[in-house]
Amino acid sequence: MCGIAGFIGRGNEDDLLRMIRQLRHRGPDFQGGWWQPGVGLGHARLSIIDLSDAANQPFFTADQTIGMVFNGEIYNFQELRNDLLKLNKYTLRTTSDTEVLVYMYEEYGEAMFDRINGMFAFVIHDFKRKRTLIARDRMGKKPLYYSVAGDTLVYGSEPKALLQHPLVSNEISPDAINAYLTFEYVPTPYSIFRDIHKLEPGQYMIFEEGRITKHQPYWNVTFNHQPISFESAIDRFDALLNDATAIRMIADVPLGIFLSGGLDSSAVAYYAQKNSAVPIKTFSIGFQEKSYDEAGYARTVAKHLGTDHHEKTLTAQDSLDLLPNITDKLDEPFADASIIPTYLLSQFTREQVTVSLGGDGSDELLAGYPTFTSDYARGVYSKMPRFVHALAGHAADLLPVKDDNISLDFKVKQFLKGFQEKPAYTHTLWLGSFSPSQKRQLLSSSVLSQVTDKTGLGLIDKHLAQLPANTDSFDQTSYIYYQTYLLDDILTKVDRASMYNSLEVRAPFLDYRIVDFANSLPESYKRKGLSGKYILKSLMRGKIPDDIIDRPKKGFGIPLSQWLRNELRPLCDDLLSEASLKQHGLFNYDYVAKIKNEHYAGKQNNRKLLWTLMVFQQWYRHYVA
Repeated sequence: MCGIAGFIGRGNEDDLLRMIRQLRHRGPDFQGGWWQPGVGLGHARLSIIDLSDAANQPFFTADQTIGMVFNGEIYNFQELRNDLLKLNKYTLRTTSDTEVLVYMYEEYGEAMFDRINGMFAFVIHDFKRKRTLIARDRMGKKPLYYSVAGDTLVYGSEPKALLQHPLVSNEISPDAINAYLTFEYVPTPYSIFRDIHKLEPGQYMIFEEGRITKHQPYWNVTFNHQPISFESAIDRFDALLNDATAIRMIADVPLGIFLSGGLDSSAVAYYAQKNSAVPIKTFSIGFQEKSYDEAGYARTVAKHLGTDHHEKTLTAQDSLDLLPNITDKLDEPFADASIIPTYLLSQFTREQVTVSLGGDGSDELLAGYPTFTSDYARGVYSKMPRFVHALAGHAADLLPVKDDNISLDFKVKQFLKGFQEKPAYTHTLWLGSFSPSQKRQLLSSSVLSQVTDKTGLGLIDKHLAQLPANTDSFDQTSYIYYQTYLLDDILTKVDRASMYNSLEVRAPFLDYRIVDFANSLPESYKRKGLSGKYILKSLMRGKIPDDIIDRPKKGFGIPLSQWLRNELRPLCDDLLSEASLKQHGLFNYDYVAKIKNEHYAGKQNNRKLLWTLMVFQQWYRHYVA
């Protein structure tokens, strides 16, 4: 796990060193840069496999004809290493996965992607062929940003590195602002900066003779349903999850588990403990606010599995003290407030280990979110007469506003918001922040005139157009989750929160073999009545306590609504003041003042709207103003 940065084309050694210094948090163990006119390769290393200096990057083949920088882990590198040695062509001088990758490229070229299983973003420069290969892993676990300025390619793990290159501008994109206000993050392939882009998951590009060519994805999510009995599916899932967890436990540094006490992290903890000869270290954090606290569930699982459990209880002040630190580091606005407890958990975990496993991906693969259950209600509600919809909206406004985590009034109003646009957009509107109608009130006329996608939801149509015409609505919804919420919210949150603390996090559920398997299953194996993750719950019966399997899903959040009326109110007033908004002229102050006052008075729970704007303002002050 590391950070990469560099350029092909114009740039000098000072540019390269400035870029890589911005990523020191991703790789505190070693920062290295290699430069010659026309090529700059930079790397910040967090040592995980082969801790020796010989495995430092940039890494070159023995004859110096191929160089690479690499962020991530290749989980089957030992198998691939043995395959290379059997060819009797290569003398490997390290035990690192980096060296395996560079020789896999030399041997197989782009066909290497069919053989590697891992999370990665890497850049390989081929000096003989005068071409550069840029690639990202199948699910997009590791970030990769790039910018093309004339005949120069600039790349890096985070935008802050690219912005150190003199050819890369910090001019912001109106379309990206519009999308951010909808999604609460800037969706791939866009970034908040007009000239910086994100490489899509499962894709690679070739930069050659000053031009970039984006090739067809080497892998994509497909829904190829196969006939299989439920019992056989459970056996297959058991074997896959066991192996995916075991290979992610390979490390030359201490390893632990994020344990929330939910089904997903408990399942990972079970398989990790099964593959460990000693009690595995597990980590959880608790909150003083009861509706947000899951620490008791984590203790139950840890005791049942016999793990070496570590727990820390956080106060509201712990989170509040951390806010400026996190928001200053986010070089794209990111409004999922759960990055705060994720950061605190990463910070706590890093005190003892360098690698952690987590349960990310299960909800998207197996219909675990409450939004999947809401689809049932949506189908019924959509058939009701319009006057019923009007009455429902009026009734929702009469519900008392609560600050609890996912309170009734919040759920009802988010549910109704999902009907403002076509069905394909429903889940995004449920999860996101501003609706298209709200953005028309928020955005200034000058911004609206520059926006090409007026709703900010057009990217969903582009994703759905990639699927076969006969793809059913359930699989379409899953696909949108993979391409948006999982990719640019969940995985981005975990990457940033962990790497800001120099901690590597691995996700067994996102092994591409498990993704392919899950997408081959019928909907009935994932969703049973109103219950999601049916096959995972069935698999884990008898392995972890039933109380953990059957308990309602609880989001990993903070009491933001309450804090905005109290502890965070001065910060909210400062960031969203008329003077602050006038600095850029993007938002209409009268509308912002309206939603602020509604929230302060307890008339509406506008926490998502206000927080989305506050994060943007904090980001703007740090990176643009």
